[in-house]
Amino acid sequence: MALPIATAAAAIAIFIADTVTDVDIAYAVLYVVVVLMAARFLSARGVMLVTAGCVGLTVVSYLLTATTGRPFEGIVNALISLGAILLTAVLAMQAQKATEALQKQASLLNQTHDSIFVRDMNDIITYWNRGAQERYGWRAEEAIGKSSHELLRTIFPIPLGELRGQVLRTGRWEGELKHYKADGTEVIAASRWALQRDAREQPAAILETNNDITERKRREEEIDRLNQELAKRAEGLDQELAKRAAELETTNKELESFAYSVSHDLRAPLRHTVGFAELLQKQASSSLDDKSRRYMQLILESSKRMGNLIDDLLGFSRIGRAETNKSEVDMESLVGEVVAELGQETKDRNIDWNIGPLPVCYGDRSMLKVVLMNLLSNAVKFTRIRKRVEIEIGCADRCEDQAELFVRDNGAGFDMQYVDKLFGVFQRLHLAEEFEGTGIGLATVQRIIHRHGGEVRAEGAVDQGAAFYFSLPRARKQERERGGTL
Repeated sequence: MALPIATAAAAIAIFIADTVTDVDIAYAVLYVVVVLMAARFLSARGVMLVTAGCVGLTVVSYLLTATTGRPFEGIVNALISLGAILLTAVLAMQAQKATEALQKQASLLNQTHDSIFVRDMNDIITYWNRGAQERYGWRAEEAIGKSSHELLRTIFPIPLGELRGQVLRTGRWEGELKHYKADGTEVIAASRWALQRDAREQPAAILETNNDITERKRREEEIDRLNQELAKRAEGLDQELAKRAAELETTNKELESFAYSVSHDLRAPLRHTVGFAELLQKQASSSLDDKSRRYMQLILESSKRMGNLIDDLLGFSRIGRAETNKSEVDMESLVGEVVAELGQETKDRNIDWNIGPLPVCYGDRSMLKVVLMNLLSNAVKFTRIRKRVEIEIGCADRCEDQAELFVRDNGAGFDMQYVDKLFGVFQRLHLAEEFEGTGIGLATVQRIIHRHGGEVRAEGAVDQGAAFYFSLPRARKQERERGGTL
């Protein structure tokens, strides 16, 4: 604002001096000042226009002076000079305001640490903020006037011509660029380009902002590398697990085949042993003393026990090989059937059977009958020490898709520290003299329930009874999968 006022004051002083001294050269000085002031604030085109105006005013002033005479010369020249001063002052003030606005904008852009620079349509840098200096290492005076792509050695994701065409069509572009700093360090930048247009809506410049994502890209590449390594390891692990599973399946089949073969091979000599021992007991019993007859009785009892072991082992082996024929199984009806069969053996005992509501489950009926027969037989056996026996069969609602059934008794129970041994083959927690058995029943129960996708667990305490829980899929889950309803 001060410069236009000073210029106007100087022009008025020159006009007064010209009036007093009659020196026409003062107007030439005035026009030179106007042109210089225009050159300070206006573009080259603006300077040319102002210069042409000054020349035109000079010609007009000369013509008027030559044709109108001296009386009017001072007034005309004064008006011409005043108009030139006012016009230049207005233009200068507007130019100064624009310059101040640009300086303010540049000051704001320098406050951010983001890299921001402007380049013209020939890719020559015209503005370079402090963030760009911090990011790339070049000062503004080193960068301005240089080609941005040459300065930064930019590597584009697509050909530069295609990228420029996209910016001209859409006015913007976003993507990743690779730059190099002044010290040669590589920078990966998330770049945004915005097309700037002039007053005639012609492309004038491109404003580019860059955010350094080098570290993020390195982390992403490291994550990708780790994921690939994990995928390879997982693939190798899957192959190893598949190999181990195949080996385990082969081993299990071989073991089952071995157990089946051995059991069959043992039955023939065992039958001979039992048969000849019974004949010997029958024919020579009178000639044997008490000790010999006791030995003969032990041979028969041990042979029969071994026969039971072989039968149970065969049954356990068949469970592993048998196919499951699953269907809806009314567990309440099946429990009643098993209790009725056991009732023939326990008719002389006082047993209180407490059977609660049981669900309809989905499984192999014959296998589930084996489960119930083993669990209820154990309950009957281990409550033999009680005068009044209580055996409860019920259902605990486990979840919507599975039901958990239980068999609870008030018998001998067991020590919970040995609970893990309960479901092992030939594992017993009681002496054979106290309770008979082979130790395969609960192992068979576990194998059957696992084949149905369920679980088995046990709770108990010594001389306080035991409870066995097993889970099975409810029938309505299978009906839903088939699209039907119960």
